[in-house]
Amino acid sequence: QVQLVESGGGLVQAGGSLRLSCAASGGTFSSYDMAWFRQAPGKEREFVAAVAWSGDRTYLEESVKGRFTISRDNAKNMVYLQMNSLKPQDPAVYYCAAAMRRTYYRALKREYDYWGQGTQVTVSS
Repeated sequence: QVQLVESGGGLVQAGGSLRLSCAASGGTFSSYDMAWFRQAPGKEREFVAAVAWSGDRTYLEESVKGRFTISRDNAKNMVYLQMNSLKPQDPAVYYCAAAMRRTYYRALKREYDYWGQGTQVTVSS
């Protein structure tokens, strides 16, 4: 069993930045591909970014390319989401997720086995 705990959410002005962190425990962190999803009120949970178990491959949803960066530190069992140039469409609860590592990336929430409790991101205009 893997436990995931997100932190770093908050209120930021449009155009500002936030860095989300996700601490993992209870498993061999390098055995898992990691991802961030987000869910806005009344909407489905959607894929934001993923990073392979090795950290050498990352994938970003089209609307966040050039603004968000996902990374991981396997020595610290941490995954990060650096969010820059935040826009009014970015507010949501952001969730960290883990799935057993594969050779291909996954963007569907059903493909992830473990989830954190989420951290709220709010953007003021």
